[in-house]
Amino acid sequence: MICRAGAAGAEMALVTPLLIVIMFGIFDAGSFFWNQHIVANGVRDGVRFAARQPLSAFSGCAPTTAVRDATRNVTRTGRVTGGTPRISNWTNAATITVTSPCSSGTTTGIYKNNPGGAPVVNVTATVVYQPLFNNLGFTTTNLNMKADAQAAVMGF
Repeated sequence: MICRAGAAGAEMALVTPLLIVIMFGIFDAGSFFWNQHIVANGVRDGVRFAARQPLSAFSGCAPTTAVRDATRNVTRTGRVTGGTPRISNWTNAATITVTSPCSSGTTTGIYKNNPGGAPVVNVTATVVYQPLFNNLGFTTTNLNMKADAQAAVMGF
């Protein structure tokens, strides 16, 4: 007769490492998608903030330094000044670009005194992803989270 008393334990011992690796991968993928969502929401908040600045803040088809810095901070922290980063490793405001390309859009209504037409503001962010299990060998140093948004400046 064949003794099968330890077969289930031996099979579990063989399969457990694979299941743990898959589980850690699922947790890390979930963390990546959650952080990507946070970056995208931050960029949307930043572009909404910039779009509500006065038209005079976009002279020469470029936002003023004050608007650019405040937009970067709103994008990264959710506050105009100060605040903690939305993601722990998003400490560098230089990863956020705020541009306002010249447009030849409408020159009527609230834009009638603006020679370039209706200004548009673009906010783009690129953040390096920091994996949850970096100490366990899951290193993804070249994985970036990117988001961009665009809105017309309303000049409120």
